[in-house]
Amino acid sequence: MEGHQAQGQAGHSDRTTQERFSAKGFIMAAIGSAVGLGNMWKFPYITGKYGGAAFFALFLICLLVIGLPILLAELTIGRGGRGNPSASMRRLSGQRKWGVLGGLAILCPFIILSYYSVVAGWTVHYSIKAFAGTLFSGVGYGQQFEELMSSWVPAFWQLAVMAICALVVGRGVAAGIEKFNKLLIPAMLVLLIMMMIRAITLPGAMSGVQYFLRPDFSMLTPTSVLAALGHAFFSLSLGMGTILTYGAYVDRRQSLSQAALAVTGGDVLYALLAGLIIFPTCFAFGIEVSQGPGLIFAALPVAFEAMPLGTLFGGLFFLLLSIAAITSAVSLLEVPVAFVMERWGWSRSKASAIVATACFMVGLPSALSVGGAVQGLSLAGKSFFDWMDFISSNIMLPVGGLIVALFAGYAWKQAADEAGLAGRAAWLWLALLRYVAPVLVMLIFLHSMGWI
Repeated sequence: MEGHQAQGQAGHSDRTTQERFSAKGFIMAAIGSAVGLGNMWKFPYITGKYGGAAFFALFLICLLVIGLPILLAELTIGRGGRGNPSASMRRLSGQRKWGVLGGLAILCPFIILSYYSVVAGWTVHYSIKAFAGTLFSGVGYGQQFEELMSSWVPAFWQLAVMAICALVVGRGVAAGIEKFNKLLIPAMLVLLIMMMIRAITLPGAMSGVQYFLRPDFSMLTPTSVLAALGHAFFSLSLGMGTILTYGAYVDRRQSLSQAALAVTGGDVLYALLAGLIIFPTCFAFGIEVSQGPGLIFAALPVAFEAMPLGTLFGGLFFLLLSIAAITSAVSLLEVPVAFVMERWGWSRSKASAIVATACFMVGLPSALSVGGAVQGLSLAGKSFFDWMDFISSNIMLPVGGLIVALFAGYAWKQAADEAGLAGRAAWLWLALLRYVAPVLVMLIFLHSMGWI
């Protein structure tokens, strides 16, 4: 076992010698992975529902208690093992069973990407229609969305998104993923600020700002605590292997704890700015904010049509969503690509093309099941799209997060050393991973399943 382990470690080291993020490039890529579509519609909604700024403060506490420890654990395992989730856990523990458990973090992002690329395609479609002015054609936006879902157009845009991801990942870590995120993450921040300024200067917008930021501690309940826990976990893309895989490309000289704080801070900033876009806009135009994804594609276009320069700001809004979606999709693709490169020795370009094609084929039923050609393909009242989302988000992600916490907390004895922690900081981190995080992740799992 030890000889095989050393051989595998050496082989992988040769492959990744030229695959490294710069310090800034890693932060950008990790933020791109963490920030996604859910932050734009889900975070403002649950924040308003569960107490505004009071819930936001609770969310920050949950980030510190569960988000940061597991995020740091994923980074540490990735850099320590210098491989995909399965290979890293096997090498660091010397036990094959951990490699098998780590394999879940390879399958999970593949499944997520199969349907996430579909939603990303919707945002690209809407961005182009908004800039072209055809989105605001007088046809009801609910009807437009239904017409889109009933056609083959979602499959076309899903294919386009997968092609972009394959091209970026195929170029490598530094030349592809890093450069892509270094360009798009600052652009996304600029768009967020532009959209926020437009939103808070709308007539009646301050009511939305107050609703979002005014604390109402009377609304905090055990359910709101579970919601804050779940969002702290999911908003950082934990349990899906993306941060762990990116960690394999982090330089030894980079502080992992500082990197984890920077990524968490970027995620919080995005969520805050998203709230300052969604709430003021909804309040200014009398839109119900609790519509979930329908808010984005059916309700908000009404606001853009009514506001001055609505075609421009509508286009910028959907462009913002497209960037958030595609940067996350790139990180999802990198996980299975890294695995097949190690497992079968494929070149990066070959692995990217084949994995992206396979992911598109698996996701095609998702693209066509939301009102499309295979909408009748359902089981227990859920479409194919819904089942892919349910299995990955409600089951695989919490289980993946639990595996990471237990591995870094118990199985790998050098975890604190690799993380650069000593003394009380190491004791606190390991205590959170061993005793607190597993309990909280199980609560997240039970809540996401609707059992509590």
